[in-house]
Amino acid sequence: YFSTPPFHEPTGAKWELFKSYNSRDVEVEMAIQQRLSKYPVPPSVWEEYVLDQEINDRGIRLDMPLVENAVQIDALTKEKLTDRLKTLTGLENPNSVVQMKAWLKERGVETESLDKKAVAALLANVPAPLKEVLELRQQLAKSSVKKYQAMQNTVCSDGRARGMFQFYGANRTGRFSGRHIQLQNLPQNHLTDLECARSLVRQGDYEALELLYDSVPDVLSQLIRTVFIPKEGRKFIVADFSAIEARVLSWLAKERWRMDVFADNGDIYCATAGRMFHCNVVKHGENGHLRQKGKQTELACGYGGSVGALKAFGALESGMKEEELKPLVDAWRAANPNIVDFWWAVDRAAKDCIKERSTKVTHGIRFIYRGGMMFIELPSGRRLSYVKPRIGENQFGGESITYMGLDLSKKWARIESYGPKLVENITQAISRDLLCYAMQTLRSMEIVAHVHDEIIIECDERVSLSAVCEQMARTPPWAEGLLLHADGFECTFYQKD
Repeated sequence: YFSTPPFHEPTGAKWELFKSYNSRDVEVEMAIQQRLSKYPVPPSVWEEYVLDQEINDRGIRLDMPLVENAVQIDALTKEKLTDRLKTLTGLENPNSVVQMKAWLKERGVETESLDKKAVAALLANVPAPLKEVLELRQQLAKSSVKKYQAMQNTVCSDGRARGMFQFYGANRTGRFSGRHIQLQNLPQNHLTDLECARSLVRQGDYEALELLYDSVPDVLSQLIRTVFIPKEGRKFIVADFSAIEARVLSWLAKERWRMDVFADNGDIYCATAGRMFHCNVVKHGENGHLRQKGKQTELACGYGGSVGALKAFGALESGMKEEELKPLVDAWRAANPNIVDFWWAVDRAAKDCIKERSTKVTHGIRFIYRGGMMFIELPSGRRLSYVKPRIGENQFGGESITYMGLDLSKKWARIESYGPKLVENITQAISRDLLCYAMQTLRSMEIVAHVHDEIIIECDERVSLSAVCEQMARTPPWAEGLLLHADGFECTFYQKD
């Protein structure tokens, strides 16, 4: 017979402190629940949440033989690259930034960083022996199997990965965020013989890979997308919105010439360049070299960005000169006066809403002050929340909007904002609502994943791609006049078309 030892309740100051902490924790949770009860989640958002759970539970199939061989090939590659670098440099750990920077300094090359951009800049100027070392180190830095390892850790017994999408992961806009394998930041694929490279890795043929490709780590990186495959007898349809944020921004601001471009299925980057430089621009044709400038200013300037934003989007790396950046920004703003007006109309509406603790409306967007919160009501009826908004002073001595939220370091802090930034929130939030509407429209299909403005469907071979794109591009009742367009392709493994 076994007897249960007598139970002695803990005593002492620490135990009392522990009980007090737990009691206080419950009180705080109850207070939060009571506060949030004034702001119930709309039924439409609950419906989106249910669909999100269905997609997470369905999961997406992984090609595990490809994963396992990629991990093994990566280990072999890493070993060979490290050995070669040790031979060339004599360093104990050539992957160490500190050791490599010291080694380069001894040879007359000083650098603050060894990141991708810094190494690329150094490669243009260093002598051949150092160039080989930097190129090998660049390959070694790319020799990462973290995504493949995440797949090994995530895969279920039936070969599918689940739980990869966090509903309302971006708390400012309500966009989804990724979990586990993180589909939101997969490397792109540019290999012309993608299927051949994939087959070699799947077979574990390291020798052939080394013979046929300049960089095995680069091949492994480009093949990460291709691990996602449909089940037997099915195909993937990958469909995405065309220039969704540019379309939403044009619609909100009523920038007529841009909407006409979309109505004619035109190229917005060519049209923007043509408007900026007062000439006809045709992709791969007349004045085609200007399209890249149109594209980069379009991406950088839509939400108030200036020279710094252009640089962040790679303007200098693409061949633009420093002195032409400010004129490009000015040309874009001159070509899009209604968008610029929209930025400052939003700025005024938000400030007046906070100052007067009232409701303001501009361009179909409602700004509502209630219970110490500013809500921005979108055309869909969903609201964005800004906690404890105030009018503060910006670095230039002017008025700015501030509110409490999570800063870049994920700490609760007061965040500064202004019209163009709020326009970015609004545009991205509406783009998110359009994606959710499209997923609801295509709910009868087996959606296995979605990335930004893209949906991945696992379906029967007979399903029509054009029908899926047509359904995806349906405009919601709340977005009258918005011109949507969806493109797509079919594949037997996930890829970037």
